[in-house]
Amino acid sequence: MPDSSPPPSPNSPWENGWTPDSSRAPGTRRLYLAGALAVATIAVCVTAIVVTDKQTDDTSRTKRADPSALPGADGPGLLSFASPSKQGTPTADEHTSNSASTKAPGTTTSATAAEQSKKPSAKAPSPSKSTSSQGSSSGSSGSSGSSGSSGSSSSTTWKSVRSVNYPDRYWQVSGGLVKLNPVSSTAGRRAATFKLVKGLAKSSCYSFATADGTYLRHRNFILRAERNDGSALFKQDATFCPRPSSTSGAVMLESVNYPGRFLRHQNFQLKLDRYQDSGQYRSDSAFRLVAGLN
Repeated sequence: MPDSSPPPSPNSPWENGWTPDSSRAPGTRRLYLAGALAVATIAVCVTAIVVTDKQTDDTSRTKRADPSALPGADGPGLLSFASPSKQGTPTADEHTSNSASTKAPGTTTSATAAEQSKKPSAKAPSPSKSTSSQGSSSGSSGSSGSSGSSGSSSSTTWKSVRSVNYPDRYWQVSGGLVKLNPVSSTAGRRAATFKLVKGLAKSSCYSFATADGTYLRHRNFILRAERNDGSALFKQDATFCPRPSSTSGAVMLESVNYPGRFLRHQNFQLKLDRYQDSGQYRSDSAFRLVAGLN
């Protein structure tokens, strides 16, 4: 008859005389299995990362090799930079600035808007009124009195320009410049006599020609006598518009290409200066057009 007795229980060695193996700690096998599983998981992750990086690198190389994949086909495109503007910056000197030389006659810049509101009216006085107080003839067609309200005068009208606050001094060409000097000699009277003609740049204004064919023009804001070179800049520099003065019988002469700047004397030198709301400025910029001294 076979032996059907149950095998001895491993948990009860004291009952069957079986001695457990105490050479290793309980649960060691489970730790081995967990460690092996962790190592396998790490290996799989590393492999996946390497494969993914390789695929990404291959894709980027393919895009660089394919012109259709360049920036602009599926990306933001190349940055573009506009070429710098070639337009120059105007300077204060009218002879080095194209914008100054091409400014339309009679326009007023924003910088001078406040001054224009204070300065005398822009309406040109009638030459017959400004010269009648000097005793000039108004009946002759060749006199300034017959030129009417247009402000122009005959090409045969010779005038001298006398200062209001220095009545013994006149405009006089000296060394190419125009100064305010007393006149005594014959040569001095000749240098202080000018032909009053229609403005080279504006017929209702004035230009002053000398006996030897030069014209009075401002350059670097200094009044001087120079020959007409035919340029538009010269014509504008040599054109001055008469404006009413606070002194009866006198006029102020405003630059046609620099509205708001008037001819005035300073240290007896004639120059183009910005209008100032002062009695000194108004006196220095007031002149009387009298009969020619020559």
